[in-house]
Amino acid sequence: MAERSEIIFDKLVYSCSFEKYRGDEQFIPDHFLGFQLSGETHAFYADGNSVIRENSVVLVKRNQLIRTIKYPSKTGKYQFLSITLDTDTLRRYAFENKVVLEDAKKTENKLFFKTDKFLNAYFLSLSPYINKTKKATPKLADLKIREAIELILQSDPDMKNVLFDFSEPYKIDLMEFMNQNYMFNVSVEVFARLAGRSVSGFKRDFAKQFHATPKQWLKDRRLEEAMYRIRQNQERPSDFYLDLGFENLSHFYYSFKQKFGITSSEI
Repeated sequence: MAERSEIIFDKLVYSCSFEKYRGDEQFIPDHFLGFQLSGETHAFYADGNSVIRENSVVLVKRNQLIRTIKYPSKTGKYQFLSITLDTDTLRRYAFENKVVLEDAKKTENKLFFKTDKFLNAYFLSLSPYINKTKKATPKLADLKIREAIELILQSDPDMKNVLFDFSEPYKIDLMEFMNQNYMFNVSVEVFARLAGRSVSGFKRDFAKQFHATPKQWLKDRRLEEAMYRIRQNQERPSDFYLDLGFENLSHFYYSFKQKFGITSSEI
């Protein structure tokens, strides 16, 4: 059975699966708070990877790329609940509560884990909406999002510097950024946004720095990493082609032979 994702109300999503499921690359445009009801989520992002275990609460920062593999529990079920903390709601909250950021420095772009009995209880309180025994009105949905914000700040007041930082990605070092994110199979538009540039500015800066188009450089960079994994780590292409952003194995084999003049099995 493939993964089933259901929107319970506007900003609350319930995901369920009964077998291992590999998710697609995701661009995270808004912060979200998640709770691992059962099973595990293995998350991969630019700075590394993390395992979200059962009964863990996780706050995922906006404006980043993430890939996940979802594993059911021993009882055979994977369940994850996430509530989006959208920018409009956060802006209203900050205005109404006169929030002032004390530390404007950039925080690390990673997953933040919080284990808190109040946050756990909060997610368990959402079960009636999942089980369809109660329906959330728009007003109630808004209150639940605000409750999540309150609980995060109660758990860690410094998180206000993450939640209420409304700055857009600034123009960052393109070489470092692309070498951290080349394996994500996303559009040029997404890469440009995360690099703090317009699409035309991204392509222009890219050509100056890499002397190639993004499409060509990405393919070459992924194939070079593939050669390393095959030659040095003795890995099989079938085990890693998705991790490097290739959509299917036949495309990988064709591209590999085209670049190196030999097949991966000939190495």
